[in-house]
Amino acid sequence: MSAEAGQTPTETGQTLAEAGQTPAEAVSPLIRGVAVLRQLTEAGGTMSLSGLERTTGLARSTVDRITATLTRMGYVRLDGRDAVLTPHVMELGNAYLAALRLPALLSTRADHLADELDESVSLAVADRDGIRFIHQATRRRAMSLSFRIGDLLPAERTAPGQLFATEWTDEEWQSWRARRTRDPLNRDFPSVPPPPPQSAESDEDFTRRTARAADENCALDDQLIEPGLVAVSVPVRDPRTASIACVASVVSHTSRHTAADLRDTLLPRLRLAVAAMEEDLRQASPPEPGPAPAGLATWTGASKQQLGRGFIESLARGLTVLTAFDEGRAELSLTEVAKATGLARATARRALITYEHLGLVTPTPRRTFTLTPQVLSLGFPPLSRTSLPRIAAPHLTALTHAVQETTALAVLTERGDEVQYTARATAHHVMSVDIAVGTRLPAASTSTGRLLLTGPAAAGAYTLVDEELERGVRAIAVPIRDRDGRVIAALNAATHVARRTAEECVHDILPALLATASHIETDLHTAARFTHVPLT
Repeated sequence: MSAEAGQTPTETGQTLAEAGQTPAEAVSPLIRGVAVLRQLTEAGGTMSLSGLERTTGLARSTVDRITATLTRMGYVRLDGRDAVLTPHVMELGNAYLAALRLPALLSTRADHLADELDESVSLAVADRDGIRFIHQATRRRAMSLSFRIGDLLPAERTAPGQLFATEWTDEEWQSWRARRTRDPLNRDFPSVPPPPPQSAESDEDFTRRTARAADENCALDDQLIEPGLVAVSVPVRDPRTASIACVASVVSHTSRHTAADLRDTLLPRLRLAVAAMEEDLRQASPPEPGPAPAGLATWTGASKQQLGRGFIESLARGLTVLTAFDEGRAELSLTEVAKATGLARATARRALITYEHLGLVTPTPRRTFTLTPQVLSLGFPPLSRTSLPRIAAPHLTALTHAVQETTALAVLTERGDEVQYTARATAHHVMSVDIAVGTRLPAASTSTGRLLLTGPAAAGAYTLVDEELERGVRAIAVPIRDRDGRVIAALNAATHVARRTAEECVHDILPALLATASHIETDLHTAARFTHVPLT
């Protein structure tokens, strides 16, 4: 235990976190804020404020202050009486995945294997006596995999769990057995269905499967999660330690493969892919740390001054501690965390004590701290399969409210000569532009299409089209760019020529369009760092 963690051993030799006690120096508002984020995550990303009050046991006034703080941070937006997670909250999970490096180094191999086999491929890491997904390459089928990055599954009901259990200590086996006794229906794992009564397994069944996995260096899941789901898994070992870094799995359905068939037909190809992954890990260059987040302490102080009692500064400052970790900053000392965030050393120390208690960070023998896979439980799973239209929708609504004109998002179709409208927000006028989501129009005669055909790269670029699609319709569009700066979509506002001149569109609407495009891009870039974000 790091001395910087500031925890005192109990009389049994356990730390307070291990004994389940709340450390005296833990930050209570941070504990409550994490509880709200976890409840929103388990609810699929949306929950009423009264529902949060009921499930967390917090007072309504406390829930209101927490959600107001999370809204100020951009992690939550309020939609009527509901709190809704936003893509910006994914920066917490991104911090863990970036520090881990495995998705960045191995995801391309996993994606290629999924394409080659035409089956879903996943990467998972150990999380106590469970497994948590860090990458998913899924196939689009009527019967397809529904697990998401960040979902937690019990070890005994998965193939990866058998492999991770080969490295468990006696204490970890005891902890697993205690959990099995306490939670036989897997209520601690909300992303999986409860085990059917007829499939109740004894502890010895899992022990035997683990022993076989150790002998064969692979494992099978023959409908352990639910009927029809089968998987074969192989460990990806850390070249420095030979311990399991993660587990790669090919997942299928019994309508396509039996478990035995997976072993015979797909396991050899999976082993080849894993060997290539291990070579990638062996040859990986040391990470180059990017810039640490700056000005966070100043921002939280200013927010407190502006919002007063409605802003919980200790919650906001505590959450910024997680963003100090990243690629090249996988292990940080207390001093490094304080420096990266701009927080006082005492403030950073109390946040780290709180996170260790909650299982979100763990100390190392080198007097540093690392993030744990549990950070992914803070909002990542329900957003890991979001799309560009879903990201853009609330921004379009706000834009339409601001400019009082119908706004829309469009992409080029595969043919390249048409645009397809994928999201919109309608202004209420007697005469308004009415183009439904899914509509396809000639690209050359629309503001969005013309912009996408030219792919303007200049800052502030826009396209204005005057009565070319239809008499009386005037529209102005700006680009939406991906993380690499490529124009992938266009955002426009359309009006009637009697309401605004071309000059008024540029003067009044263009600044709001550009600002909204920037907001959409910020959310898109956060969401797309470790997930695939479809354009439609």
